Amino acid sequence: MFISDYFDNKQVESMNNSLRSIILAVLLISTPLCARSLPLESLQLPPGYQIRIAAEVDNARQMARVDTPEGQGILFVGSRRAGKVVALRDRDGDGYYEQQYLIAQGLNLPSGIAVQGNDLYVAAVDKIWRYPNLVTRLENPPAAQLVTNKLPDETHHGWKYLKFGPDSWLYMNVGAPCNICLSRDPRFASLLRFNTDTGAQQVVASGVRNSVGFTWHPQDNSLWFTDNGRDHLGDDQPDDELNRSTRPGQHFGYPFVHATDVRDPRFGKQGSDHYVAPVLELGAHVAPLGLTFYTGDQFPDATHNTLFIAEHGSWNRSLKVGYRVVRVETQAGQVVSHTPFISGWLRGQRHWGRPADVMVDHDGSLLISDDYAGVIYRVTSAKKPTKATQ
Repeated sequence: MFISDYFDNKQVESMNNSLRSIILAVLLISTPLCARSLPLESLQLPPGYQIRIAAEVDNARQMARVDTPEGQGILFVGSRRAGKVVALRDRDGDGYYEQQYLIAQGLNLPSGIAVQGNDLYVAAVDKIWRYPNLVTRLENPPAAQLVTNKLPDETHHGWKYLKFGPDSWLYMNVGAPCNICLSRDPRFASLLRFNTDTGAQQVVASGVRNSVGFTWHPQDNSLWFTDNGRDHLGDDQPDDELNRSTRPGQHFGYPFVHATDVRDPRFGKQGSDHYVAPVLELGAHVAPLGLTFYTGDQFPDATHNTLFIAEHGSWNRSLKVGYRVVRVETQAGQVVSHTPFISGWLRGQRHWGRPADVMVDHDGSLLISDDYAGVIYRVTSAKKPTKATQ
């Protein structure tokens, strides 16, 4: 249990020892349940859907998978405070990843991972590591190769989310090194892309305070990403955001404007009036992280325009919000609807889980990582409405 899981680094540093002890005692009371005793029956899903545990992974954050000739594939999972990366296999095809391989440990916030070919890429704040031909060597992982150490080294919002884009560049987030500030390094508060062959870096989107999830629309390749709004403007503002980038170089407002039109008290008089507004305001402090368009064929009421977003949940709001997975229907680059898909990780003002990432598995089911409960869930479509079962 780490206080830094719930508070920003600078906030932890400002606490005295007595306050830290009190907070840690409160957090320990809410220590996650054993995966075998998680109350999945309390989760609320639409009729026809069911949820169960697909794997037990300490502090599970971003997921990435690769197909293999035998069919089931390999699932890689990063972490944040746990400092490790694991690979999972479902050998018997029962939907549970019973085989787990430790790929790396002792890394600095290795939340972001991505696969290209047989190679695994892992982000550790200011470094990107490559594990060459790992897919064929899970039992004897190769030594990591340093791809770059030329990224900002601030740990405040410094953990990464990685994906290879349609252009074969490696995309990542570089969060603002603060709650609210204007950095000289233009890479802060941005989405960045990196050429793994040449080492070139390019800012793709600016004014992005803290995105911990992005994906591309499967039809038009537009880049969709979440963004966590600034703190300490009250319970209800500014909204966290879902954004859509249609070309490189667009600016999404931070630190001058938040959400659609909330001018920052400190920086709001600077900048310009021409920023890209979010396609959807998600609510203040819900903490949207990973997201994915649905590309499978198992969910009868979902299409390639259906977007699922993991909401990690609030840490500094009077009444907690988030702690759920939401469903967003899109059409022609616009949001048509925004509804809860799975809720129930928050019971009253106590939570027992925190969704962190979502992805579509090989069979069309939806995988959800939970870094608090230490599990990965599998959501499937059933012929008849069922209750959530383990």
